[in-house]
Amino acid sequence: MKNNTEVTDFILLGLTNVPELQVPLFIMFTLVYLITLIGNLGMIMLILLDSRLHTPMYFFLRNLSLVDFCYSSTITPKVMAGFLIGDNVISYNACAAQMFFFVVFATVESYLLALMAYDRYAAVCKPLHYTTTMTTGVCARLAIGSYVLGFLNASINIRDTFCLSFCMSNVIHHFFCDVPAVMTLACSNKDISELILVLLSSFNVFFALLVILISYLFIFITVLKMHTGEGYQKALSTCASHLVAVSIFYGTVVIMYLQPGSSHSMDTDKIASVFYTMLIPMLNPVVYSLRNREVKSAFKKVVEKTKFSLGFVLVT
Repeated sequence: MKNNTEVTDFILLGLTNVPELQVPLFIMFTLVYLITLIGNLGMIMLILLDSRLHTPMYFFLRNLSLVDFCYSSTITPKVMAGFLIGDNVISYNACAAQMFFFVVFATVESYLLALMAYDRYAAVCKPLHYTTTMTTGVCARLAIGSYVLGFLNASINIRDTFCLSFCMSNVIHHFFCDVPAVMTLACSNKDISELILVLLSSFNVFFALLVILISYLFIFITVLKMHTGEGYQKALSTCASHLVAVSIFYGTVVIMYLQPGSSHSMDTDKIASVFYTMLIPMLNPVVYSLRNREVKSAFKKVVEKTKFSLGFVLVT
């Protein structure tokens, strides 16, 4: 990233500057990060190893776990270094790189959530055509499209933010290089950049949300027509967890990005950011997968195989 400004690095203020909280927060976020790594990488391996999970739903779950692992890793290690050794300085290019990959993975996650909702719609509302609709090729193309849109969105955001001049303060009132937080430091006119940010964020958020809402609307209509208690239970098990996670994810995104930069409260932004950069990646394996009977069965199978292998090794 070419630097046309006087700023060569940025200082991240972090979550708090209270000395007594640095070690407890370091321990807490280290645990969160470890659970995120184990949960998401474990989910990827479980889906790859068990042939019963080689279905469209688990294909998207595998991609979701990969994205959660990547975009948590983009942010959390730097935050942990700030708590442990007070390393709050980030270079101009490193800041641009962190922002780029964060925007990529956050955008991909939003579209994967939409694809998962569409997959459930196809399974519940069009069960007879499900295998012909959600083929391996179709799923792969949909997933690739999500990544392409993520890279496209990130490229525009980076170009839009770092074409501005930074000639005064280099202190970012955040714990990572987020677009609104960096953009507020610009000393050149940023009205057009803010407008582009809001338009891009609005399109990505509302398009994905529209797919989710329409998919679940048809799911509820289909289930209500079943006229059985089993149908209502199916609707609850199909939609509840996903909708809770979607609400948290998109709620924080709306707070962060769908408002003008002048009305941003950085303290509110930091609290909201903790949810979608650290907590949601940790919770997604539980919300989407570990409550699923097929995943539990696959996990038990892996545990039993491991016990058997260990027992065989010990005996020999």
